[in-house]
Amino acid sequence: MPPRITPLADPSPALSSRRLAWLASGGDGEPLGSAFLRLFTKEGQTHLAELELTVHPAERRRGVGTALLDAAVGAARSESRRTVVAQARQGSPGDAFLAARGFRDVLTLTYARLDLADLDLDHVRRVAEQPRPGYHLTAWAGVVPTDLAETYAASRRAMDDMPMGDTDYGTVVWDVERLVAAAETIEKRGDSLHTVAAVDSSDGTIVGFSELVLPAGGEGDGQHYGTAVLPEHRGHGLALKMKAKAVLHAHSLYPGIALLTDTAEDNAPMRRVNDRLGYRPTHRAVEYQLGL
Repeated sequence: MPPRITPLADPSPALSSRRLAWLASGGDGEPLGSAFLRLFTKEGQTHLAELELTVHPAERRRGVGTALLDAAVGAARSESRRTVVAQARQGSPGDAFLAARGFRDVLTLTYARLDLADLDLDHVRRVAEQPRPGYHLTAWAGVVPTDLAETYAASRRAMDDMPMGDTDYGTVVWDVERLVAAAETIEKRGDSLHTVAAVDSSDGTIVGFSELVLPAGGEGDGQHYGTAVLPEHRGHGLALKMKAKAVLHAHSLYPGIALLTDTAEDNAPMRRVNDRLGYRPTHRAVEYQLGL
């Protein structure tokens, strides 16, 4: 008997997207799996949908995943999306499922973990304190200060050439309003955003940043959201210095937690930064893409 696919309502649109959802159930109403399709709504990404699909291990290879996928892809087409992206842990059932259903492997990500309890504190301090002539660092918690907002928004283009393989991820357009809303969203869920920024000492403009989200009350793992330097200011060790400062901040607050990061396999400079700070790879994930 084929699974029953029921559309669900998601009443809480996010800052730059909205979400569709489906539940797969058996004849007795027992949940078998689910699918979520994120529809991006901001300029530069309105062609894109992001899929998250899960099937209970005992129900795999019975058509549940295929039925959920058909519902999600059909919705993406009706929403005039041209690309659906999805991610799966390398070597997992999801990896094989996506590859067998027309998704194309476009990017490999390396996930890494830094246990602060095992941090080589003296080493990270030396890295953070190493002078970078012509530059200095600043930092803030939560929403960017008003006097830095415009230059910080301008610095976000540092992410535009981040290695993304063949992923059709579009362009994320940042302005002050979006920066403020993103920080407020993190605060509302109880976590805290800490940003370290590199400043060009000659004119006071921000030329790079490193974002770290710490869990509420130090319960759970911290997560690096992004570290980037404007192309014209690369080669001065700023990414390493910023990320080291962020790690030291996390250690000063919650020395028992771990910090997580993920980096494109072909982003060798950022992988070297992670290695220098003591991050250890945990697994790889594959980004898949389906053209519509």
